[in-house]
Amino acid sequence: MTDSSILWYANRATGAVSLVLFTVVVLLGTAVRLRGRLPGLPRFGTVTLHRTLSLSATAFLALHITAAIADGYVNITTLDAVVPFVSDYQPLWLGLGTVALDLLLAVLITSLLRARLGHRTWRAVHWLAYASWPIALIHGIGIGTDAGTTWMLWLTVSCVAAVLTAFGIRVTQAARASRRTPSALLRTAEGARS
Repeated sequence: MTDSSILWYANRATGAVSLVLFTVVVLLGTAVRLRGRLPGLPRFGTVTLHRTLSLSATAFLALHITAAIADGYVNITTLDAVVPFVSDYQPLWLGLGTVALDLLLAVLITSLLRARLGHRTWRAVHWLAYASWPIALIHGIGIGTDAGTTWMLWLTVSCVAAVLTAFGIRVTQAARASRRTPSALLRTAEGARS
């Protein structure tokens, strides 16, 4: 096995592992927002797991990018990894990966500076994670050499189904909360008049 083929396998593996880890991070983030907790864990345990897996996923993503740059089979530069759509190699698909990375970096940096930025600013930037995940997914579908294989198709479909389910639950609970709030206020106002 040559160095180039090792890097190629490393790039593929870290890309797939990153997809799974970031999917779990999105699911945990949604659970935290819904004030959910995992069985056997207090709510802060879910938050801690979300943060820890976020850092682990970011480490795998760094390995993925490093392997792509180090592999000499195609010319991907460090600039290509951070500036979208400038690469000579598949500029659209690689550019989408770069956009996802840049959004993720904004989320990561503001999370590290959360105490200084304040909750409202951090939360506004943290919403970019919801954009980063599908953009990264499209990047993988477009540029991934395994995208057409059965195992990767099942992995991708499973990740999408999990995130769509979590997002559906999140939207449903938000809709229920918004319907309850006006009626609760109305009942309170009516009670005050009696």
